[in-house]
Amino acid sequence: MAPTVSIIVPVYQAEQTLRRCVDSILHQEYTDFELILADDGSTDRSGQICEDYASQDSRVRVLHQANSGVSAARNAAMDLACGRYLQFLDSDDWITPDATKLLVRTAQTDQCDLVIADFYRVVGDRVSPKGGIEEDGILTRETFAAHMMENPADFYYGVLWNKLYRREIVEAHHLRMDTGISWCEDFIFNLEYILRAETFAALRAPIYYYVKTKGSLVSQTSSFPKTMRTKFRVFAYYNNFYKHVLDEKEYEKNRFQVYRFLLDSAGDGGVPPAILPGTKHLGDERTSVCAQAVAGEGILTDAYRSKKLLDRCLEPAALENDLSLPEVRLLLALSYTSQLDTKKALADFAGMSRSSLALNLQKLAAHGMIRYEAARGGAASRTGERRLEISFLPAAKPVLSALSRALNDYDQICFGGFSEEELIQYAYLEEKIKANMRRVLQ
Repeated sequence: MAPTVSIIVPVYQAEQTLRRCVDSILHQEYTDFELILADDGSTDRSGQICEDYASQDSRVRVLHQANSGVSAARNAAMDLACGRYLQFLDSDDWITPDATKLLVRTAQTDQCDLVIADFYRVVGDRVSPKGGIEEDGILTRETFAAHMMENPADFYYGVLWNKLYRREIVEAHHLRMDTGISWCEDFIFNLEYILRAETFAALRAPIYYYVKTKGSLVSQTSSFPKTMRTKFRVFAYYNNFYKHVLDEKEYEKNRFQVYRFLLDSAGDGGVPPAILPGTKHLGDERTSVCAQAVAGEGILTDAYRSKKLLDRCLEPAALENDLSLPEVRLLLALSYTSQLDTKKALADFAGMSRSSLALNLQKLAAHGMIRYEAARGGAASRTGERRLEISFLPAAKPVLSALSRALNDYDQICFGGFSEEELIQYAYLEEKIKANMRRVLQ
């Protein structure tokens, strides 16, 4: 049976970084994929590393070719691919554990042809998020192209590795990388793909770590005249793209905006200095986990594992909606407000101090997600505290949907591989455990 995703990694002289890249793929929460490692004539140990992975994991396929360039390697891998979707990585980068899951879920939920995602830029030991489209829901080709026009030559639009493609479209139009150029070939592939795609979606959670160590191949290896010829060739593709997407009137209206590409194509949007807001030490950008505690035994380590797994599942909902993890945890707790109707009870249940609860309630209210106040007329709870009246506002709806998906992810991870009989038995035993706990605690 064909896998859902074909993940393609071109490999050349990558023995120092290849294991980090491949390990991040093989340890994905989503497992229905094939990994194609395309060795482009490496003379270091890269080829052998690829073969070692293939011997250990049946999902890994390796192809070796004489050195022909990254485009030829990707093309050869696409010829072998059999997944419904295509996902790309560079061998010196890596992805978050939920990357493929989030890409596939977005593509299937929105029934779209292209998913484009935020990513992290890594400079030494510093990491910063790089975002793009903030619009939710399905985008048309025209809307997507309008967003792209605002930031011509931005890596977010130009690269392959922060996107998920429908392979049916790639094969129907035999879309491949242009091996005749060595700059922006991935951007040209994207333009050709977008012309054939109809629906698009933006994933606002960063899922890819782009290591900023690469310089421009054109600037390093080409003369100025050749560089300019290459840029004008790429611009011809870009200009022709908008002539197809826009009608004549709209094109003339936006022609100077389109021509901005020539001015902006010299860079990749720049790497934010480490002192800018949002820049963190590598490892601090996502929820940290203590490996020793995860591997331990006992009631405290069980509680630790559960908390960290729930945080891992909740984190994409926070990232996609520009919220902190405490804010989404509190939103989850607020879904229990019919029972938790005082600040004391809510703070206890959410695992927060009362001051932290008050701060996060204020933040959620400022985001326009909730409205809260003490009950009118001084109504009191059984403990004598004034009751809280909390209501969700329309802005909370997509976040609550994301939290529902997060809880489903949590269950799927916990009960992965369980048979139906085992699930029934577990549910029965869990109810007995709950009854014992309630008998003592109530």
